[in-house]
Amino acid sequence: MGKFKLTAKESLMLVIDFQEKLVPAIDRREKIIHNAGLLLRLAGLLSIPVILTEQYPQGLGVTVREIKEVLPEYAPVEKRLFSAFIPEVEQKLKELNRSQIIVTGTETHVCVFQTVRDLVAAGYEVYLVRDAVGSRFKENYQSGLELMRDLGAIITNTETVIFDLLQVAEGPAFKEMSKLLK
Repeated sequence: MGKFKLTAKESLMLVIDFQEKLVPAIDRREKIIHNAGLLLRLAGLLSIPVILTEQYPQGLGVTVREIKEVLPEYAPVEKRLFSAFIPEVEQKLKELNRSQIIVTGTETHVCVFQTVRDLVAAGYEVYLVRDAVGSRFKENYQSGLELMRDLGAIITNTETVIFDLLQVAEGPAFKEMSKLLK
């Protein structure tokens, strides 16, 4: 059952391409940004490392303010490939030595899907947070989720991830997150 149990010491958050010119076109963008923000706040409270990517920022802009505000540090990895599993990210993953990758971002059926495909192929345990990823069109979003489930990614949601990582209904992190979840 270890595959379905997240732990803070084994986890890493991968935040893919929440960018200024892309996010306004994403279906359910407010909910997705809100949920990604909750996960990033939890990452800060539990000292879970975060890797942030930006797809061709010269064209798509930088990370949106709402995500930047909750990042422990704004240090984006720039990419041109759709997959975020590029050499710079692969090196960071090796250095951080985490086996569980929690994935949020856009677009579900393009950059998120290709990244998850590559992470699963590389042997990582991937947790795709379905209410913290998005696409412009619902059909593409749904197709991306189905493809990633078929690949072996664990399709989950924000609250499941939060409470799995917290493990117990006590302590400062639980109290802080409880306030944010109301």
